[in-house]
Amino acid sequence: MDAMDTARKQNDFSKGSVVGSILSLALPMTLAQLINILYNVVDRMYIGRIPGQGSLPLTGLGLCMPLISVIIAFANLFGTGGAPLCSIARGKGDLQGAERILGNAFTMLLFTGILLTLLGLFFKKPLLYAFGASDATYPYADSYLSVYLLGTLFVMMGLGMNSYINAQGFARIGMLTTLIGAVLNLLLDPLFLFVFHMGIRGAAIATVISQAVSALWTIRFLTGPNTILRIRPACMKPCLRTIRDITALGLSGFMMAITNSIVQVLCNATLSIYGGDLYVGVMTVINSIREILTMPVSGITNGSQPVISYNYGAGKNDRIRTAIRFMAASCIGYTVIVWGILHLFPVFFIHLFNTQPQLTEAAVPALRIYYFGFFMMSLQFSGQTVFQALGKAKYAIFFSILRKVVIVAPLTLLLPKLISPSVNGVFLAEPISNFIGGAACFGTMLTVVGRQLRRTDMNAQKASS
Repeated sequence: MDAMDTARKQNDFSKGSVVGSILSLALPMTLAQLINILYNVVDRMYIGRIPGQGSLPLTGLGLCMPLISVIIAFANLFGTGGAPLCSIARGKGDLQGAERILGNAFTMLLFTGILLTLLGLFFKKPLLYAFGASDATYPYADSYLSVYLLGTLFVMMGLGMNSYINAQGFARIGMLTTLIGAVLNLLLDPLFLFVFHMGIRGAAIATVISQAVSALWTIRFLTGPNTILRIRPACMKPCLRTIRDITALGLSGFMMAITNSIVQVLCNATLSIYGGDLYVGVMTVINSIREILTMPVSGITNGSQPVISYNYGAGKNDRIRTAIRFMAASCIGYTVIVWGILHLFPVFFIHLFNTQPQLTEAAVPALRIYYFGFFMMSLQFSGQTVFQALGKAKYAIFFSILRKVVIVAPLTLLLPKLISPSVNGVFLAEPISNFIGGAACFGTMLTVVGRQLRRTDMNAQKASS
């Protein structure tokens, strides 16, 4: 009990420096983001270098990404949906309510993970061909996905429940849970690929083993004595109201991942028509680079969310404003700098994943188009984070759908018919959506949240007078 009291005092975000609280979470979370993407990025780095295979294995892996995004989407549904609610409840001092949210999220992740495994294994072949697979790339995609799907439950538990570790302020523990799996993956990947010569299937086996270890570590911490909120059997009993609240707020993260999956399918299918397997491989490289470059933005926004949510529950509006300003300024500054570096040195980033001259030649102009105005993406991230942190589910869901479904998806189909070469139209859809969606999301957030905070300030002044 003493350890829990100490943890509560240390992780009281309503006191001390707001920036310090954010950084204490953001820095470990950024490292955790880096570690987390290593699961798939390391696979791509190694798979892209399988001797004598060219770019086909990498393209096959790229075809699996939409289904992997669906799994991540469901992890986000119950992870990022419940974590802000836990922080708000903790800010109000309602630890029992926070544990009920945690327990129900665990139950839903468990049930959904089993269901997705069964559905994925049953429908994988028609889905992969619908995603743009050819007879040449399908065997590689099938070999990887068949194994990866067996680890769906581990992905759900590791990714989804880690959000509840971070929401309590244990960012270093959250980082450690992903570090364990990532280091294991780094060791097993080359062993299975280049020593045992297991091909792309070996990379999938390494990933599943690593995710399993990470998930078990996460659950062990959340059932142990050193956490503030604990997974308790009594709190795991499904409560429809709690599940509804978690799902409503989690739909934002869910829709972001699902719409990413939809766009990946459209991009792969469209590129396979206009550019063939080569350009599906180019998009795989571009998406891999994006995962690396957006990592610090995700770290800052994820680190800001528990601080904003906690202070919202505690009624500390000035601290909320400070957190929003710091988060937005940091994200914009970083993405402007990275955009410049990426534009000047595109080959360096491309060669992280594949060194084939033909793919590199095709990827350089595509990459410069895709990342044009990269900084506008940070406005979308910042706006979405604030809406989620304050429990504004409707706004968060709307802007998740707006950027990808309303803007990117139609443009991906339309622009290749209007632009020459046609493949450039696919890559141009992303920057257009960043400018329109990012500005709309951030501008709406400033208006809606600013108005709400001013109103609560006025009410507090009236009550005190």
